[in-house]
Amino acid sequence: MSFDADIAELTRGSEEILPAKDFEARLREAKDKGVTLRVKAGFDPTAKDLHLGHTLLLNKLRAFQEAGHEAIFLIGDFTGMIGDPTGKNETRKPLTREQVQENAETYKAQVFKILDPEKTTIAFNSHWLDGLGAEGMIRLAAQHTVARMLERDDFSKRHAAGQPISMHEFLYPLLQGYDSVALKADVELGGTDQKFNLLMGRHLQSAFNQRPQVIMTSPILEGLDGVNKMSKSLGNYIGVSEPAQEMFGKIMSISDTLMWRYYELLSFRPLADIAALKQSASEGLNPRDIKMELGVELVERFHGGGEGAKAREQFVAQFTKGALPEDIREVVIACPAVGLALTKVLKEAGLVGSTSEAGRLIEQRAVRLDQQRVEDRGLALMPGQHCLLQVGARRYARVEMRLVGGV
Repeated sequence: MSFDADIAELTRGSEEILPAKDFEARLREAKDKGVTLRVKAGFDPTAKDLHLGHTLLLNKLRAFQEAGHEAIFLIGDFTGMIGDPTGKNETRKPLTREQVQENAETYKAQVFKILDPEKTTIAFNSHWLDGLGAEGMIRLAAQHTVARMLERDDFSKRHAAGQPISMHEFLYPLLQGYDSVALKADVELGGTDQKFNLLMGRHLQSAFNQRPQVIMTSPILEGLDGVNKMSKSLGNYIGVSEPAQEMFGKIMSISDTLMWRYYELLSFRPLADIAALKQSASEGLNPRDIKMELGVELVERFHGGGEGAKAREQFVAQFTKGALPEDIREVVIACPAVGLALTKVLKEAGLVGSTSEAGRLIEQRAVRLDQQRVEDRGLALMPGQHCLLQVGARRYARVEMRLVGGV
């Protein structure tokens, strides 16, 4: 691959590169001297499960890995106990070391579905932050001012609103920045919301007489609704560990417009292949078929073993030919004489986690009653009613509404 092609693949889908000239210069220098760049991406294990939005940085790290550079997957087991204050309007509850370590183990299992374990350096920032000590922490804190910290958007908003900011939250960007010093990082990857922390790494590397790293930010991935950030709390996510058929069905539910953004940010296909698919779409190829190719690729990545093709076959059988799954659960739900709101029925049937999630899914037109799309959030089911409920692509239940106190 040519140098220009390398640049195109490595910068694909990036939001910002700072400084852009330094990035190209470092790549050229590494190629001319036959050396590798140390490319770092850090993850605080504050939860056990990852969704596709989390994988953007892993995909980028993989691209550097395939270009021959050293990919450093940094697990923030020390910083995870503090909790990143980025984007938060209140102080986060700290996690225990045991909670963080338990989550870290699940991360390792999930990330190697993307990264090559033979070419990945796993690092834990407790290895150097545990030994920093009180004196080291004081010296580190002396490298920045409170005024500069308050320039950060989330801190400035909380300060202006009179909301408390704990002292340990100011330490977080410093500690993340010190990770780059300890690892002698050449490039650090992060989301757009991490820009302040990434720039801190450059600042501290200069203070420690190191060549400042180049930073590369990735955009925030939209969820299934195509509007909001992918999030479990919003119910618009695709989980890395979800069953293959559920994952495939969710991918097929995204809009044709959002599909191209997912191709750019999530697919490993070369840019030329994606351009060819866009050309095919403009010449009349059904977007559904192109979306199926994306679904197969992503399901294969996280489930392997031909599961992508199998999920496509099941999807076609179910939705093109009108077939229903054979293992639909049957649920009896107690119902008052006046009826029970569909949002509550969905929760009672175990199809959603909360009534608020049910309401959002109805508004997103992701709920069906007897195979008809539901658009009325206020719909209620009545005693004696038997129906088939469906949420998304793969969640089904046959429901009997039984009058409270009835037989």
